[in-house]
This record gives sequence, C-alpha cells and structure tokens, in this order.
Amino acid sequence: QVQLVESGGGLVQAGGSLTLSCAASGRSASSYAMGWFRQAPGKEREFVATISKILSRTYYADSVKGRFSISRDNARNTVYLQMNSLKAEDAAVYYCAAATPPDLAVLLTAANEYDYWGHGTQVTVSS
Repeated sequence: QVQLVESGGGLVQAGGSLTLSCAASGRSASSYAMGWFRQAPGKEREFVATISKILSRTYYADSVKGRFSISRDNARNTVYLQMNSLKAEDAAVYYCAAATPPDLAVLLTAANEYDYWGHGTQVTVSS
C-alpha cells in the first residue's frame, strides 16, 4: 500500500507556472502507474495526465496538452506535474493517484482504474 501527499499548489496569475509534487510513502512509487486528476467546484473529477509504471510513457488530456508535463523521479519516490501557461479554467483541486496496472507500460486515464489517492492541493489562477 502507498500513501500519497501532494504539494506545490497555490495562487498564480494567468500565464504563470506551478509545479506540483506528489510524494509517495509506504511503498515505492515505481511500483505504480501514476496520474494527476483535478476537480473544480461543481464539476466532476477529470483526468489531467498519466505516466506509465515503466518506460515513463505519458499521456495528457487535450485541455492541457502542450502546457503540462508529468514526470517521475523514482529515486525520490516523487511524481511531478509541471504546469505552464496556466489559464483560469485550470483552477481546481489537483489530486495525485496511483494504480497497479494490468500492463507495465499501460496508460490509465479513468479515475476508477486508480487504487490510491492523495488528499489534493488547491490551484487558483487569477486573471
């Protein structure tokens, strides 16, 4: 079992950047496929980005493609989400999630495919 703690959220101006971190403990993050999701007030939780367990294959939601980048540092047991060119519509609580994938290099985009979740970190974008 793994515990996930997100950090790095905050208030940023539109067009600015933030880097979110997801620190894993209890079991190595290298054992899991990892993902980032977000939920804005009154909206469903939505997929943002994922990185596979091996090969570090990545996949992004269309809304963030070209602006966000997911990466993992297995030595630090941490997954990152670099967010650039932030827009007002990116404001949300961002959640880190871990999944035991059916295939080592699979990319998982559905929330119900993930087994473990952090408590989230708030990102606010001012226009």
